[in-house]
Amino acid sequence: MPTPLREAPAGTAARTPRRPFDRWWRRQSPARQDRLATLAPLLSVLLFLAAIISSFWYLRNEEIERESASLKRDVEITQQQIGLRLIQSQEALIRMAREFSAHRVDAGQFLEYANTFMRERPEVTQLSWIDAQRRLRYTQWAMPYRLGDDGMPIRAVLPLESRKNEVEAAFVGARATRSPVYSRPFIDPVGTPVFQLYVPLAERSAFAGALVVEYSVETLLRRFVPAEAAQRHTIAVVDATDRRLASTVTSLPGRPPSYTPIVADAPLTPALNGLMLRGQGYRTSIGLIGNTLFWMVVALSGLTVWMLLGSMRHVRRRAQIQNALVQETSFRRAMENSMPTGMRAVDPDGRITYVNAAFCQMIGFTTSELVGQLPPYPYWAPERIDENGRLLQQELQGRSPAGGIEVKMMRKDGSQFDARLYVSPLIDPRGQQTGWMSSITNITEAKRIRDLLSASHERFTTVLEGLDAAVSVLSVEQAELLFANRSYRLWFGGDAAGHLELAGGLSPSDFAPLDADGVDPLSGLPAAELTDTGAHPCEVHVEKLDKWFDVRARYLQWTDGRLAQMLIATDITARVRAEEQAAAQADKAQMTSRLVTMGEMASSLAHELNQPLTAITNYCSGMIGRVRADTIGQADLIAALQKTAHQAARAGQVIRRIRAFVKRSEPQRQKVDARAIVDDALELAGIELRRRNVAIHSDIAQRLPPLYVDPILIEQVLLNLLKNAAEAIDGAALPPARRHIELRVMPRHTLEEGAVIEFSVADRGPGLTVDVIDRLYEAFFSTKAEGLGIGLSLCRSIVESHRGRLRAENSYNGRQIVGCCFSFTLPIEARERDAGDEHVPASAGAATPAGAGTERAARAATAATSLFSTTPINE
Repeated sequence: MPTPLREAPAGTAARTPRRPFDRWWRRQSPARQDRLATLAPLLSVLLFLAAIISSFWYLRNEEIERESASLKRDVEITQQQIGLRLIQSQEALIRMAREFSAHRVDAGQFLEYANTFMRERPEVTQLSWIDAQRRLRYTQWAMPYRLGDDGMPIRAVLPLESRKNEVEAAFVGARATRSPVYSRPFIDPVGTPVFQLYVPLAERSAFAGALVVEYSVETLLRRFVPAEAAQRHTIAVVDATDRRLASTVTSLPGRPPSYTPIVADAPLTPALNGLMLRGQGYRTSIGLIGNTLFWMVVALSGLTVWMLLGSMRHVRRRAQIQNALVQETSFRRAMENSMPTGMRAVDPDGRITYVNAAFCQMIGFTTSELVGQLPPYPYWAPERIDENGRLLQQELQGRSPAGGIEVKMMRKDGSQFDARLYVSPLIDPRGQQTGWMSSITNITEAKRIRDLLSASHERFTTVLEGLDAAVSVLSVEQAELLFANRSYRLWFGGDAAGHLELAGGLSPSDFAPLDADGVDPLSGLPAAELTDTGAHPCEVHVEKLDKWFDVRARYLQWTDGRLAQMLIATDITARVRAEEQAAAQADKAQMTSRLVTMGEMASSLAHELNQPLTAITNYCSGMIGRVRADTIGQADLIAALQKTAHQAARAGQVIRRIRAFVKRSEPQRQKVDARAIVDDALELAGIELRRRNVAIHSDIAQRLPPLYVDPILIEQVLLNLLKNAAEAIDGAALPPARRHIELRVMPRHTLEEGAVIEFSVADRGPGLTVDVIDRLYEAFFSTKAEGLGIGLSLCRSIVESHRGRLRAENSYNGRQIVGCCFSFTLPIEARERDAGDEHVPASAGAATPAGAGTERAARAATAATSLFSTTPINE
């Protein structure tokens, strides 16, 4: 059984792997990188040009869609206003027609009605009354009169039966439908486009004529098109042949209307006489081809492409020189960057001529900010300028001590640190001294640890120093180690990293430092509640020490009032090693059980191997005899050799299967098919069953879900149950009718276990007594004289380690026992925590609760203790 593992902390998580592009780029040669770096801008220019063209196209389409929506809205508003006007006029005429039908109306009354009607409707040019024979009774013209060449008012165009025109069709329609009918548009005698409305008159349910109203299309359009719509777009009225009858914009004489790319049409309601309202819009921007900016972008892109191609040729010429230079530079840079020590060079005047990356990182200034600087340098503290100047003069005069000088340096952020400076002369290739080279080492951490150890020795008692457990106290505000006893220093040194590792893999950035105003952001925490909280035990594995610790943590108020965290870490490595040893014993027990099983089946295996070996001997003897007698042909010889090879392969398959079963290997859970496990177990069990003359009937469900188990261990359980069933049948000397075993593999779902797969092995043997059932899983208990008593106990441990259950019960026929059935279940769901317990190696700082560790310890030792316990294990 595998060792219980602890959960890895966040602080020891693996580094984020490089992105695929970075890995691919680093695999390319420098020359190829140069070519790709040159082609990349070229591709970028082409993509930029494509993006510009797409943007122009998108903006053009968006402008057209916006203009189309505005035009459609204006046309619909105009349609509504004109339609409402026509409906109102139609309703007034219907009321007038009813009045004329109900009362006799003379010429004066008609004119009064007509004038009232036309006064409110300037779009009406004439109102006439004709009888059923199309004769004009009365008529009224709009003011002022439309006069002809003879000076007389122009008469309205009235229907004539002899003429099949628009007005005649409208008259016939009104007479036939007895409802108002609009005529199709036509041109009146003075050249104005008009249309008429015929409202029928009824007298005693008979058609008595009609009221004829003539509308001017141009007046309708001029009066009822909203001013805003007319300013934005051109609104026109066209007939069914797309002839423009009227428009808000007058075209030049003799010139056809210009093409308009944006058009919206709407029928003239309620007339529906072929007239259409047509709105025309125009784009405000010029096209893509005529856009100057577009061609400027194309020209600049072409120029850029030409320059990039020239750069590519220039890069190829410089490739060899660059390669040599890169190699030399890379070598020197690797040397500089590999050193954690800061390097600084000055000339004889004290001017800085060189600094390496480690020195820049140490003080926070960049190379450009340091090279060329004269004293006083930027990293000198203001209060130490005189002292540092004296030391620099000593350095320039070559009188620096060989053991180095301890100095104070200031970072760019104003913080100071201690450093040790070593000086040596800088010699050029001609042997002349050109300056001084200084190496600087940061010794702040070493001094801090020394001071901290000294202060902690004065604050704390000798009792804590004498403890075998590591005791440490860490400031929550600044992540500063306030105290560490002897055991802690022995294991982790004087750094706070060990405390943070024991606390669960935290880092100093997880603690909140003081802000710019010196205010503690943790000042609002409930310190009293935190300090009253008890210890929380957990188990932590420190990889660099290869030790397990039982860690208990609590918060407390330090002597200066700061909130601190105290850890007590006790070494429990011996206990964990005992758990690992118990798990190892369980693995050995499983191996021993498989070897015992093979030992018990030795005679069956020998018989199984003897058959192919005997056949091979017979085939070889026969072939030798016939070859000597020269009575065998080539075909017979080949057939005999093929049979011999088949028997040899059969014997080899049996040996390979036995080796795979008894081979020692690490327990490994994997996704496996239940049918494959059953087939492998039946192949081995079949040898023993055939020797004992026991048949097996298997019933395996189709489409079983996969299991997440160790296939060898489950095969071991199944083989043990099949072998026990065969031994029970053989030992009872049952007749052939009852010498068979039933193996069933079916999916089940119970409230207690959920979705599982159940393996059941049933025989027709004598069954189990009550005493045997009570001690069935007890270690070293067996009903067989030569049995060791570890088979079923180990089977139960294996099944329970896979979160399954093993059961045994008798089969009854009434009250008579007619056999025994062993069954075990395995969960279908593959749980990730099982995978972690089985396969993931322990990592440094992996922490788990102590209670969980105890539970895992018991589970790890289950297999081993079940073999040597003297009391039964209760389910």
